[in-house]
Amino acid sequence: MAPRPIWKGYLKLSLVTCAVELTAATTHSEKVSFRILNRATGNTVRREYVDSKTGKPVDEKHEIKGYEIGDDTFVEIEESEIEAVQIESSHMLDLDGFVEKSTIEAVYLDTPYYVTPADEMSEEAFGVIRAALARKKMAALARIVLFRRERPVVLEPLDKGMLLTTLRYGDTVRRPDTVFGEIKDVTIDKEMLDLATQIITKRKTSFDPSKFDDRYEEALLALIEAKKSGKKAPPSKAAPKPSNVVDLFDALKKSLAADGGRAASRKPSKRSPAPRGKATAAKRKSA
Repeated sequence: MAPRPIWKGYLKLSLVTCAVELTAATTHSEKVSFRILNRATGNTVRREYVDSKTGKPVDEKHEIKGYEIGDDTFVEIEESEIEAVQIESSHMLDLDGFVEKSTIEAVYLDTPYYVTPADEMSEEAFGVIRAALARKKMAALARIVLFRRERPVVLEPLDKGMLLTTLRYGDTVRRPDTVFGEIKDVTIDKEMLDLATQIITKRKTSFDPSKFDDRYEEALLALIEAKKSGKKAPPSKAAPKPSNVVDLFDALKKSLAADGGRAASRKPSKRSPAPRGKATAAKRKSA
C-alpha cells in the first residue's frame, strides 16, 4: 500500500501551476519502540494534563493553547483560530529561485520528501517543470508550510518525480568557526599523509544504503528475545575504548599492511634523530 501524502497543494513556475502531493521519503515504523508500564501491575500507563496550581486532572474539553506574554500571563488561542491562519505557502510551492544543488551546504539540508503530481491533469505540467530542471541541472528554491511552520525548501528532479528537502534557517545553524575555531593548526608530515591517503584509496567503495544495518537495534531485539524466552541478557559486544596512538607513523603503516598495502620505510628526518633503545621499543609496543 502506497504511503499517504502529508501535504497537498500546488507547484508553481511563473504562470504554470499544477496540483502536487508531498509524501515522506523516510519511515520510522520498523524501529523498536517501548511503552511505559506500571512496574507493580504490569499495566500500561497514560499521561494526562494536571492543573499546575490545583494538581487536579484537566478534562480534554477544557484544554486550550496559550502563548506566554509575561510571568503566568497568557494569551489563549483556540485550535480553530490556529487552523484559520493561512499564507500563500500553506498551499503553494512557488519556485522563485534556482541554484546548483552542490552550492547548498550539507548542514542546511534537513528532511526529504517525494513530490508527485496529484492527478492526471497535472502530470504534463509537472513533467515539463521536472524536465526543465533536469536539463539545466538546477534545483529550485521555494517555501512551504509544514507542521505549522513555514520552511524554506529545495526541489530537484528525481526519477519520474521530484525530491523536496526542507532547509534549516540560517540563524538555527551554528557557524563552523564557533566550534572549529579552537582547533590549533598543525604541520602535517608528508609521509604520514601519504600513508593515510593510501588507506583511504584501499578502502574506496560505492554508496549502498542496503548495507547499513542498525546494529544497536539488533542488540535491543536480541535483548527482547532473550527476555521473552526467560534467558539472561546477551553479553555486551562493546569494544574497549582505544588509547591515544603513541607512534602515529607506525600505526599508519600497520593499518595499511592490514589492508593489504605496502608502505615504504620512513626516510631519515632532517630533524634530530628519535631516541633509540628501550624508550623507542616501549613506544612501538604501546602503539
